[in-house]
Amino acid sequence: MAADLTSEVLERLSSTEEPLHSDDAFPSIPPTVLKSALDRLGSRDMLKYETIDTEEAVLSKEAEGIAANGSHEVKVFEAVRAALDGLKISDLPGVVGKDTAKVGAGNAFKKGWIKKDKDTLRAATDSIQDEAREQLEIIQTTKTHPNPKVIADLKKRKLITLQKRIRFIIAKGPKFAREFVKEETDLTAEMLASGAWKTTPLKPYNFKAKGAITHSGALHPLNKVRQEFRNIFFEMGFEEMPTNRYVETGFWNFDALFVPQQHPARDLQDTFYISDPAFADKPREDPAGDPHLAKLSQPMYSSKDTPNKPVGYEEYWNNVRDVHQSGKYGSIGYRYPWSPDESLRLVLRTHTTSVSAYMLHKLAANPRPARYFSIDRVFRNESVDATHLAEFHQIEGVIADFGLALGGLIGFMEVFFAKMGIHGLRFKPAYNPYTEPSMEIFGYHAGLGMWVEIGNSGMFRPEMLETMGLPKGMQVYGWGLSLERPTMIKYGVSNIRELVGHKVDLNFIESNPAVRLEKN
Repeated sequence: MAADLTSEVLERLSSTEEPLHSDDAFPSIPPTVLKSALDRLGSRDMLKYETIDTEEAVLSKEAEGIAANGSHEVKVFEAVRAALDGLKISDLPGVVGKDTAKVGAGNAFKKGWIKKDKDTLRAATDSIQDEAREQLEIIQTTKTHPNPKVIADLKKRKLITLQKRIRFIIAKGPKFAREFVKEETDLTAEMLASGAWKTTPLKPYNFKAKGAITHSGALHPLNKVRQEFRNIFFEMGFEEMPTNRYVETGFWNFDALFVPQQHPARDLQDTFYISDPAFADKPREDPAGDPHLAKLSQPMYSSKDTPNKPVGYEEYWNNVRDVHQSGKYGSIGYRYPWSPDESLRLVLRTHTTSVSAYMLHKLAANPRPARYFSIDRVFRNESVDATHLAEFHQIEGVIADFGLALGGLIGFMEVFFAKMGIHGLRFKPAYNPYTEPSMEIFGYHAGLGMWVEIGNSGMFRPEMLETMGLPKGMQVYGWGLSLERPTMIKYGVSNIRELVGHKVDLNFIESNPAVRLEKN
């Protein structure tokens, strides 16, 4: 079929010096079939062609009836005018038909052609113009209408549909010939041995041809943005914390952070608890073989002998209990009976701040300035909607140093977020159980053109730091933000379920480029 069509195209072109229009020369050949033949000849410069894409209006079966016999409203008007004493509303469907009466009566009333007198319809004018029929007749002839509003209205009424039409204008190419000579695509050993390759026409290599799509893996947009954040942290001298423990105890996830055991965040409505096993052992020394934590590990000391050294795990446990129950280190505590069982319940971690507490406890073995960050998954018992999931990522950073103050935290936040293209930060006082003072962070994002909440921050409380043995002179900045929110902003995603979950489009994953956070 393709070979016959290429010969036919060449034959038609040889009989004229004018370009051919596919509508006239090949009216019965589908555009896709014709294009295949044109591409075959065009790759050899035997012809050149131009593609013209247009939209044509096609009448529905109902519209064809209106163009032939008049619109529904005209039929209703004629029926009412023919009844000298008026036409009862109940009799109209029997005269013009049920469907015509339903559609036509409303349009006739709207145009002011008929009026209602109690239960009787009467003509309200002597002459009318059937605009719908005239419009459809024009479209039936020209496949379009000069007034786009008419097209939109008729499409809304489902009287027409728009179909794409492809046409070609075909002209002779620089290597036009009346006969299509088949070109060989392979240089064989037989051709070389016989010398036939010297006279055999060979198909030229098409350097413009697209190669076959190679299926390969692709980084998820979350991973691309995550890597950008990691680059920012590393550039600013941070060390990445190990976050491979999705299951934590209530001790590290809540109690070590000075979160009271009656806090709403610890309710079943907010936290996923593990049922088997339901409880863990009390905190103890790290298992051997953790290379990341080994370099921070030091022999445990008693706080009575060396107050600036970390306490052992048993004493740390007692300190946490005391600071909650009766107060310690200048704090009056929460004054409630602290439950060891509640502290040992296993949970899916609700934040990576539990890892920060673990690392700061290790840092107390050798108090020194340190910067840590982590980006990993956390779990909360959230109702899933367009902006919330039960599983999401938290970006966390902590800075430990001597002599820190709130102004330094504000200054650091301005530098940190400027690297993401977010400037002119605003800070709002907030409350967190483990930071005081605490601040929500808002920034004006030029890409969105609005102020958005971009994180939460504060200075860790003495009840948290001194309990683990950090010296009084050491303060710690802490802040966190979501990974999903900046990713949704950068990639223009309005529903988080299109970013994570079963609704994710794999083409979206493969086609989206990497981002630069400082670019708006």
